[in-house]
Amino acid sequence: MDSWSTCFKAFSNHRTDPIGNTNKIALIMEIIIKGMVCHHCIEAVERVLKSAGLTTENITLGRAQIKENLDGAALDMLDNLLEHEGFSRILDTESQLVERTKQAVIKHIREPHECRLNLSKCLEDTLAAPYDTISRVFSSHEGRTLEKYQMAQRVEWVKELLGYGQMTISEIADHTGYSSVAHLSRQFKNITGLTPSEYLRTSMSRKGLNEV
Repeated sequence: MDSWSTCFKAFSNHRTDPIGNTNKIALIMEIIIKGMVCHHCIEAVERVLKSAGLTTENITLGRAQIKENLDGAALDMLDNLLEHEGFSRILDTESQLVERTKQAVIKHIREPHECRLNLSKCLEDTLAAPYDTISRVFSSHEGRTLEKYQMAQRVEWVKELLGYGQMTISEIADHTGYSSVAHLSRQFKNITGLTPSEYLRTSMSRKGLNEV
């Protein structure tokens, strides 16, 4: 076992007994993680946790559940490991809400079959908070509205599909939820300053989803 794993094991494996129950159960610790925007990120975080000798219960975009209860030096070590891979642990409640909101928006755009309701309702259901609160906290932390963030993420997805060269602009508009090619082109130009065809003629690079 490497030094990281040894140190983590020294600070983990805490257990507790519920009142009236002699069967020991493991505490589940949830960690909110910034910078997870795709399935490759989930795999990267899983590798980090396993390399630290931690037992994962569940990992999804923006969060990981582990069967150890870490504190002090172990959390500092975990922070270093995550940062080395481009991630960071989020501590305060509002920042956690913002990160979870971003993940929910990306999922709503790219996996619309998961929630066929409008964005505000899907966010309320996913985050268990009123949309007004979600929107206010997001705008306060990000300096832009939730609607503008959604627009930017949708345009970034259009860029990705344009780059593949496998779909017509009409097919892309339909696939990404735009009402028409004109609607897509108008929003695309508002965000990038270019029409889709102009964008294809440039060497402009795409952003990572966590940079949008």
